Amino acid sequence: MSIDTQDAPTTIIPTGTTAQPAPAGSTTVRTEPSSTESIPVYQRRLLSRSTAEQKFEVVGCWVAALAMAWLICGRLMPWNGPIVFTIVTVVVGLLLIAVITAIDSGWPEVADRIVTTVINLAALLVGVALVSTVLFIFARGWKPLMHLNTFFDDMAGVGPRDPLTKGGVAHAIVGSLIQVGIAIIITIPLGIGTAVYMTEVGGKFARIVRTVVEAMTALPSIVAGLFIYTTLIVGLGVPRSGLAAALALGVMMLPIIARAADVVLRVVPSNLREASLALGASRWSTVWHIVLPTARPGLATAVILGVARGIGETSPVLLTSGAASFMVVNPADGVMNSLPLFIFSTVRSGEPIFIERAYGAAAILLGIVLILFIMARLLARPRKGIR
Repeated sequence: MSIDTQDAPTTIIPTGTTAQPAPAGSTTVRTEPSSTESIPVYQRRLLSRSTAEQKFEVVGCWVAALAMAWLICGRLMPWNGPIVFTIVTVVVGLLLIAVITAIDSGWPEVADRIVTTVINLAALLVGVALVSTVLFIFARGWKPLMHLNTFFDDMAGVGPRDPLTKGGVAHAIVGSLIQVGIAIIITIPLGIGTAVYMTEVGGKFARIVRTVVEAMTALPSIVAGLFIYTTLIVGLGVPRSGLAAALALGVMMLPIIARAADVVLRVVPSNLREASLALGASRWSTVWHIVLPTARPGLATAVILGVARGIGETSPVLLTSGAASFMVVNPADGVMNSLPLFIFSTVRSGEPIFIERAYGAAAILLGIVLILFIMARLLARPRKGIR
């Protein structure tokens, strides 16, 4: 028997839909939808990348912000000064960027563009402040740096109005290096040992130590100088010397190094410790051979932070070491000058030549910090073959 379907109506039901009862005498045919009909295709947003059109929009917004800031500050409002002009430019620029982005995109793109712009402006501000400070110091202190006697002579017998061809800051350079060197010798074992105790040993007393260390990171420099001055110079009768200044710098550097080292050691993965202990190593061997080598670059950064904090301080050195215009090599033999103290004393004189010498000493101090930073990073690099 055959069925004639030529005159029967046909009902088409797409796949994936609920089947309805077909009318009597009709034929049901199921069709497969195409991929474009079943799965909508959306263009993926890439917030981390900017197209040429988006970059052009940002540039146009900042150009318009500059023009509008000039119109607002120079014509409409009695606002003068570069700071006000910069603030108005930034505010107007952010508003324009938000409006332009909202025209073509949604709220996520607007928020992303605004936050990205704010972060870039903050980074630019920090970079401008750092570069301008360094350039300003070298621009004011380049004349003393052109004379070799600045690096190899002291200020013994040199007056405030003598030319730059006489005298130098060799005694201050040597004094700073000796004081910071003694402070480093004292603070590195104590600081890293404190961090190891807080991280690897733990316990109630470790939490107390961590609280004290965190509180001492904000210790004013004058308090550290007064502490050493009261305990050593007044209490024990030790004369002012480079050793007392080094101890004062050590009091300031110790909490910085301990706190930064504690953060670095806590970042070391715990599975490294567990693997070492599982292989039969003791806790001390695990810390010495696994934890500390893994955290060595971070520990070097912690030491640099402490040195940068201590090498530029003036008040603790002023209270504990005193100033000398001649070369002193023995830290326990009387007063000893340093670069921060030399800068402070020469700027106070008010003499133009002495002020130039102070800027030259500041440039040398920046160079010493840079050299110490490079040396620490080189020493902290992993050995070849160790990743």
